[in-house]
Amino acid sequence: MTDLSYTVPGLGTDDSRRLVEALQDRLHALNDLHLTLKHAHWNVVGPQFIAVHEMLDPQVELVRGYADEVAERIAQLGASPVGTPGRLVAERGWSDYETGRAGTQEHLAAIDQVYDGVIASHRKAITLAGELDPITEDILIGQSAELEKFQWFVRAHLERSQS
Repeated sequence: MTDLSYTVPGLGTDDSRRLVEALQDRLHALNDLHLTLKHAHWNVVGPQFIAVHEMLDPQVELVRGYADEVAERIAQLGASPVGTPGRLVAERGWSDYETGRAGTQEHLAAIDQVYDGVIASHRKAITLAGELDPITEDILIGQSAELEKFQWFVRAHLERSQS
């Protein structure tokens, strides 16, 4: 059970706990995502190296900011956000990114799968937040829009030309 020091006005303790649990999962996912994207940035090779290498850095920076935004929302709800690697690994419900030094298409295909998981679970959290708190819902909707755009960038690189 999540301990709360307080919660935001108009939101009950039980609802705040439910939101905090969902947001903590999102915090783990976003921390994992920005580290995964940076890992791919360092390890991508091949003919499209520079395009992919440079495409990933803005994604890393924005996702880091999303993690901060989610952590601060957890704190606003009266809980303590957890950003430690051990807790992330112990509590995550997904596998570690396995691709090391590899070509652009291999990394992009793996990143596409990572985005599938992050976006799908963000959408579940949006549904919960929609029932409980429009502020948290708004945060997650805005993040999801950009995450979906980043996934589109990745998918555009994976798509074969029709010419």
